[in-house]
Amino acid sequence: MAGEKTAAEWLASVAPNPEACRWEWEHHPHGVALLPAGKAWDVLILPGALGYPTLDVLTRILDRPGPVLVDFGDNRMGFLVPPGTAARWIGTGIRTAGAGTWIVVPHPGRSTGTVRWLIPPDGSGTLTDPSLLELAMHEAAAGPPNNPLTPPNN
Repeated sequence: MAGEKTAAEWLASVAPNPEACRWEWEHHPHGVALLPAGKAWDVLILPGALGYPTLDVLTRILDRPGPVLVDFGDNRMGFLVPPGTAARWIGTGIRTAGAGTWIVVPHPGRSTGTVRWLIPPDGSGTLTDPSLLELAMHEAAAGPPNNPLTPPNN
């Protein structure tokens, strides 16, 4: 069933009032809505200096990582991960948004304001595996080369 949803429908499905969420996307000057984390996804929020190289690692080892938000104003990236991840996360310097928190979410088909999708959701519910994300963060923090996740240079 989730595969039949559009990205906007999938995101709005977590809102207390999905119709109000769609209205916010259409009428808010920045095209954003506040959505609750912890229902269909949690968010791990990385500083941009770690987030960009982490995304580079993920895109080398996965066909398509889960959705990724970027906040250019605060230079942060948010990786959507399975619900419950935020409550279990113990990584230093990484902020989390899980049950009981709300995040600013732009419409998946538009680029307005400072919060945008680097990898928009596709409606299928695909999320980034937090274990794989953690490995990618370690590789990104260590820098190149010689890490098990880094393909050999030939």
